[in-house]
Amino acid sequence: MRLTLRRTPVGPETHGVQGPARIDRRTKALTKRLRPGDVAVIDHEDIDRVAADALVTARPAAVLNAARSISGRYPNLGPEVLVQAGIVLVDGLGPAIMDLPDGASVRVVDGVVLRGDEEVARGQEQDEESVREALEVAREGLSAELEAFAENTMTYLTREKELLLDGIGVPDITSDIDGRHVLIVVRGYHYREDLQILRPYIRDYKPVLIGVDGGADAILDGGFKPDLIVGDMDSVSDRALSCGAEIVVHAYRDGRAPGLDRVRELGVEPVVFPATGTSEDVAMLLADDKGAEVIVAVGTHATLVEFLDKGRAGMSSTFLTRLRVGSKLVDAKGVSRLYRSTISNVQLVLLSLAGLLAVVAALACTAAGQTLLGLLGARLDDFTSWVGSLFGG
Repeated sequence: MRLTLRRTPVGPETHGVQGPARIDRRTKALTKRLRPGDVAVIDHEDIDRVAADALVTARPAAVLNAARSISGRYPNLGPEVLVQAGIVLVDGLGPAIMDLPDGASVRVVDGVVLRGDEEVARGQEQDEESVREALEVAREGLSAELEAFAENTMTYLTREKELLLDGIGVPDITSDIDGRHVLIVVRGYHYREDLQILRPYIRDYKPVLIGVDGGADAILDGGFKPDLIVGDMDSVSDRALSCGAEIVVHAYRDGRAPGLDRVRELGVEPVVFPATGTSEDVAMLLADDKGAEVIVAVGTHATLVEFLDKGRAGMSSTFLTRLRVGSKLVDAKGVSRLYRSTISNVQLVLLSLAGLLAVVAALACTAAGQTLLGLLGARLDDFTSWVGSLFGG
């Protein structure tokens, strides 16, 4: 489609925001190259919270959406995150906005996108009130989504019943998981905060660390090293893939694995795991099948709205996978509330001895202290002589 410009009068009283346009139909790919002050141009119907969090982290001046940020299908959380962060969000700009040259300087004024003085597209600028009203309407559509959820759940169960029920198709790996705790990190909701508060747990229990795609980079950024990286390799960095972790490439059921060549080009020979579900589900099934005692999840999906954020194809697999590993699965927030770093008896004794030595050293540095230590030494000699006389008698 050809980009059409039309002249729009702009008076000196108009302000808005402006910056270089960065365009990509895949929001996840765009956030990797956004810089503060850029104008993000996306085509993302029903912006989910994970995508919104990534956009907020990149700090663009505005987000221009060719599609509807809230279609009414379900109450998605992304638009609320964006407007609360103070980012200008303009909806329904149409496909023409995607024809902007990448890097072109644009200005956004009251829902109108301008390039110079020419109008590129016109949409609805969202604010907290309009988002709240749209979410109220969207909640009425949940019943249809639940019906679709049930249908997709049955389809997935029929297709993957051998994997879910018997573990058939789970590949062999070299990482030792049997009988150990496993921490699975997904770059999802509040993953940074959850990973930070789990530092004492990681230090004491030394769980097997599994990064799901970009979750591997989150583990590295937290100061740890992943033992396993699982995913289709579309959002993980070369740094993570080359860190020495074992790589499990999530492939389609027919064996196609788009991320396989990328891993091999780095000189790493990965394990391939064909499965219909999401990479998050594959990591959980792998940990469960290999004998994990406890599976702690960071950034994964747990609530109904979070399942819906994944889309119909993903939410059913996640739901059934959680049923499959439910007895072992613990959410990161649950661990942070229940777990407290413990101090062993040996550590207490060593701490007490260290304190006593510090007191003795301080006393030995003063004349009064030396006199006191001398008196204590004399008393100790008297006591040992008395005990010796008892045994001698």
